[in-house]
Amino acid sequence: MRLRNVTGSREMIAGSRFVVHEPALQKGRWHEAFGNDHPIHIEIGMGKGRFLMALAAANPDINYIGIEKYSTVLLRAVQKLEAQELANLRLVRMDAEEICEVFGQGEVARIYLNFSDPWPKDRHAKRRLPSRQFLARYHELLAPDGRIEFKTDNANLFDFALGELEPAGWQLEAVTRDLHHDEKLFVGNIMTEYEERFSSMGNPIYKYIIYR
Repeated sequence: MRLRNVTGSREMIAGSRFVVHEPALQKGRWHEAFGNDHPIHIEIGMGKGRFLMALAAANPDINYIGIEKYSTVLLRAVQKLEAQELANLRLVRMDAEEICEVFGQGEVARIYLNFSDPWPKDRHAKRRLPSRQFLARYHELLAPDGRIEFKTDNANLFDFALGELEPAGWQLEAVTRDLHHDEKLFVGNIMTEYEERFSSMGNPIYKYIIYR
């Protein structure tokens, strides 16, 4: 995906009260940022924020943190959040590889990975968010009963993700290769911008939920 540069995006993000600008200082103390002890759910690669904002609005008893690497993309989420204030949602601009520097052991109850970059070249496999390298990182920050939910329209990436589970010591709780026709897993499903686009084109949506 080619990103169009937005002049002043970093400055606008820096001025938002919904963005945590030094997230490493919150490691092990994220409840203080929200002022409560509600469970913490995070989305890695949140894009423009549609999915996480819908979750936050529907679940005020859960704290949500959206992580996005690109300023030009995060800016759209910031603008939406400024218009629809949600006290249980914070945003962070960072690279996912730094995740263990930002969250303490067992601090996160759930991780969402939605339509992640497939990094199709084999030499880039370790950069894929459902790779065993990233699963090892998630292991550090997830609570003992934590879960990861992964959705994609990319069959090759999904097959890769499934193949990473056993070597990394994770197990499937649920899996489908056609989410929108799965009577059980589709209940309560919130679509991302990509999901709406791809499913409207007739592409099946793949999903798994995993635990350790």
